[in-house]
Amino acid sequence: MRKRAGPGSARSARGAGGARAGRGGAAIRIAPATADRWDDLEQLFGPRGACAGCWCMWWRLRRAEWGKGKGDGNRRALRALVESGEPTGLVAYSGRDPIGWIAVAPRGAYPGLERSRTLKPVDERPVWSVTCFFTAREHRRRGVTVKLLEAAARYARANGADCLEGYPVEPRKDSVPDVFVFTGLAQAFRKAGFVEVARRSETRPIMRRELGSEKRTTRGRKTARA
Repeated sequence: MRKRAGPGSARSARGAGGARAGRGGAAIRIAPATADRWDDLEQLFGPRGACAGCWCMWWRLRRAEWGKGKGDGNRRALRALVESGEPTGLVAYSGRDPIGWIAVAPRGAYPGLERSRTLKPVDERPVWSVTCFFTAREHRRRGVTVKLLEAAARYARANGADCLEGYPVEPRKDSVPDVFVFTGLAQAFRKAGFVEVARRSETRPIMRRELGSEKRTTRGRKTARA
């Protein structure tokens, strides 16, 4: 059996860490999805692959491919991406237990966005995109989404991104089934420093967090300390 890497693995990629008190007082830590964390991600998603056999491949595949691979095929596709080392997402842990997921990568990795009239590009800027969340049921509505967004911003910035974009839902009602808000809620994005830049549908804003100024601020702090 493969040894679980856990949140403190030496293979953690730069820029993704974050912590706060979680359920039962355990610290929440966030780390990139890597080959040695695949077992944790598989445990988190469970036999349903998070939802309906998706395995977070909805935005990455053509609809026919996604439907054909629903279940084990999509699981294998996600595993291959994770093991390739290219950006796929981050895993949140409470202690040693995986409790949350955020998909984050350059927008070009998600061809499904290009097919959407509502989510088509705002401009020609190269951006990274947040496309999906999954949080273990017992940890929902505890601020995990906001922490994942903050960690995704650090991760994207550390990997050269100047702008991080998201496609949340702003529902008309206060309560919406979780399955309909897998791209996140607009209020969580606002709490994480995102601002609305476009809205082509009443309930689907496109939101961005500028990272270029944050990189300059970080460099300035390092210079001051030196």
